[in-house]
Amino acid sequence: MILYPAIDLYAGKAVRLRQGRYDEMTVYHEDPAELARTMKSEGADHLHLVDLEGARDGNTPNQRIIEAIASIDGLFLELGGGIRSMDTINRYLDCGISRVILGTAAVENESLLCDALEQYRERIAVGVDLKNGKVAVHGWERQTAWTADAFLQHLTELGVQTVICTDISRDGILSGSNLDLYRDLTAKYPIDLIASGGVSSVDDICALRGIGMAGAILGRAYYSGKVGIPDALAAAAGEPERSAS
Repeated sequence: MILYPAIDLYAGKAVRLRQGRYDEMTVYHEDPAELARTMKSEGADHLHLVDLEGARDGNTPNQRIIEAIASIDGLFLELGGGIRSMDTINRYLDCGISRVILGTAAVENESLLCDALEQYRERIAVGVDLKNGKVAVHGWERQTAWTADAFLQHLTELGVQTVICTDISRDGILSGSNLDLYRDLTAKYPIDLIASGGVSSVDDICALRGIGMAGAILGRAYYSGKVGIPDALAAAAGEPERSAS
């Protein structure tokens, strides 16, 4: 299983939200590129980036800092937030982003999703963000009629290979991952599923690996000092802990 430490961007800074609420935001680092270099020095080679302003507003206000992170050698970077046109997809992939994540666009603009899949295939992922059992869009502020099951079935039929699935109710509160949800989805759909939201311990990472998740995103547990990247990487790989967390 691949571990993805997360860097969420707002106003050029690395922040974390609580349950997707923009009014419950904590700033953790003033220089996200420097943070990415620190994560790399701790062993991370995959990072999960989100432009929170872009996700909410549909634009790319943090493009400059994203390009700075993309200039760091040796990192696989997946990026979501505000990616709602082929021009934006091309721009980010050209600057060094390894994989882009379509969220709102995947729900509201299926033709864009299909065009992106046809051109880039494995470099396109979809973010499935669940709020009260339904897919949420526009920075998690609007709820759609799609259930997780119906949407993942639809994505499977379209040929999507990777889905980042977030249980918004677990995000940023260190309450543990929604293992029942992920166990059900991994059993049903032939998609590489990445868990997002709620990872609070090495045990959570081990449990996600045990049910066959392709990846897990490490957020607030890292920033709060509860889980270090070396131990998280070891858990994701099924190895003994490398150091005290």
